[in-house]
Amino acid sequence: MINITFPDGSVRSYEQGVTGFQIAESISPALARSVVSCGVNGETVELNRPINEDATIALYKFDDEQGKHTFWHTSAHLLAEALQELYPGIQFGFGPAVENGFFYDVLLKDGESIKESDFPKIEAKMKELAGKKEPVVRREVSKADALKQFAEWGQTYKCEHIEQDLEDGSITTYTQGNFTDLCRGPHLVDTGEIKAVKLTSVAGAFWRGDANREQMQRLYGISFPKKKMLDEYLEMLEEAKKRDHRKIGKEMELFMFSDKVGKGLPIWLPKGTELRLRLQDHLRKVQKRFGYQEVITPHIGSKNLYVTSGHYAHYGKDSFQPIHTPEEDEEYMLKPMNCPHHCEIFAWKPRSYRDLPLRIAEFGTVYRYEQSGELHGLTRVRSFTQDDAHLFCRPDQVKQEFLNVMDIIGIVLTAFGFNFEAQISLRDPNDHDKYVGTDEDWALAEKAIVEACQEKGLPAKVEYGEAAFYGPKLDFMIKDAIGRRWQLGTIQVDYNLPKRFNLEYTDEDNQKKTPVMIHRAPFGSMERFCAVLIEHTSGHFPLWLTPDQVAILPLSEKYNGYAQEVAKKFDMGGVRATVDMRNEKLGRKIRDNELKRIPYMVIVGEKEAAEGTVAVRPQGGGEQSVKTIQEFIDEVNARVAEMTKDF
Repeated sequence: MINITFPDGSVRSYEQGVTGFQIAESISPALARSVVSCGVNGETVELNRPINEDATIALYKFDDEQGKHTFWHTSAHLLAEALQELYPGIQFGFGPAVENGFFYDVLLKDGESIKESDFPKIEAKMKELAGKKEPVVRREVSKADALKQFAEWGQTYKCEHIEQDLEDGSITTYTQGNFTDLCRGPHLVDTGEIKAVKLTSVAGAFWRGDANREQMQRLYGISFPKKKMLDEYLEMLEEAKKRDHRKIGKEMELFMFSDKVGKGLPIWLPKGTELRLRLQDHLRKVQKRFGYQEVITPHIGSKNLYVTSGHYAHYGKDSFQPIHTPEEDEEYMLKPMNCPHHCEIFAWKPRSYRDLPLRIAEFGTVYRYEQSGELHGLTRVRSFTQDDAHLFCRPDQVKQEFLNVMDIIGIVLTAFGFNFEAQISLRDPNDHDKYVGTDEDWALAEKAIVEACQEKGLPAKVEYGEAAFYGPKLDFMIKDAIGRRWQLGTIQVDYNLPKRFNLEYTDEDNQKKTPVMIHRAPFGSMERFCAVLIEHTSGHFPLWLTPDQVAILPLSEKYNGYAQEVAKKFDMGGVRATVDMRNEKLGRKIRDNELKRIPYMVIVGEKEAAEGTVAVRPQGGGEQSVKTIQEFIDEVNARVAEMTKDF
């Protein structure tokens, strides 16, 4: 018999070789019908994988992230199986599950291509194959056998993957029907659980992300265990289109992109800049209460700086290539991270234990070379500004500083009405080579994060393999107005970077000690946060934040002078207003300013000019009212004060 420990700490005994499905069945038949995979000692596996020794287990339904990943992973294989039948001679690249569904990279023979008009026949074939309830069979194979088999099938890219990336003794394949793929899993027990599928888009993707290699087609899709769930998802997609930050950003004149400036390089227009600066001012006020000092560092740095930090080794391929100067052996890089610069600020002069914690903050712009096919509005860009801060502290100060940062992130996120949850991101227990630092330091860092969450009473799920290369982190996930999850703020504990930079402080025993470093970014990046905020609010920002609080609409050109006089008084009273002096009818002005999501429209004409009043029309219509200019200023300021009283 073996002992199985469940997430609640309870233990049950089972026969050796029991499977996750059998364990679920022993609890309840209803549970067995709804689980799709299971976690065994932290590794997600198939429900029919035998368990031969004592283990901790978690049972995953489709609602769980691990369950969705399993479901969509098998769906990616189902897509490939359908394509294999429909397009003989097709070449397969990679086909993983992703955050919202799955994709597969493929290359058709003879220059053929898949178009959106082909989606219905592919979906029909997928449903046909799923209806056969084909078992998904896992096999362990040698490298030689894998190469031989995929070469016989003419799968050039799979053979390259085997030769370059896989080691003998670690290769597994999964087979369903007539389709076999290289894969580590996990998968569904059979394809019959996939009841509804939808292909969502097709895009170009270079093999291995290399622009010098072949361009394949990337087919995106999503699937569900019930058709009703697909229908709800498609409704959400329609709503998401209306909320697309790229569309709203253009309507509200917040930001733009220019091919002449370069792909993935956002340009903030005046109103977007006001929005962004107001966000930054909000965080500045909060972090000032917690003792932060703000700095500004260059947009470039010596390549050696990032070699020392380890970023060049771990992120070099995702960075812009080094800049060579006329001086021999002198190389610079566009800044991919702010933390190495902040380490140099700490090292600038001798530090005492009395100086700690030292809290250095910066709205620092960094640059990463994202593939052009991965760029998307403000959410995936090549230039972005992090609301970065680095705290240098003694080991005994780590937990309290971590708790303080959690408070800051809570203040920032709740100001926008976000509900959030947390994720503790730890090392991959099976691959320590991806990380720097000692096991002892990692254990201390991970312990600090877990204890801080426990002390705050903050529920946090644990994800292995999601840590930064230099330390574990606590990520904050928010749900937007239509239920989508976004990762925004993050806190990271780092025992390693201070050692790489030989940072020291003199302790009270007069000995040199190495500080601990905490990385912190409540917004994450200003670009991504603004994109999420736009889509969450559909552009209807809180009154305290919105670039223009009021649009003043004169009934005709005759009243432009009075409109400007009103705008000046609003400005003096702390109310942000714009005057629409176009020679257009009032109805057109109202429609256009509705699109700009301005909270109030103030209409002025003969009566208002004579009486010194304004006719107030709230965004979206509603009850209109006539007020004196000062009454309206007081009303707006009172609303702003109420909204901001807690921060």
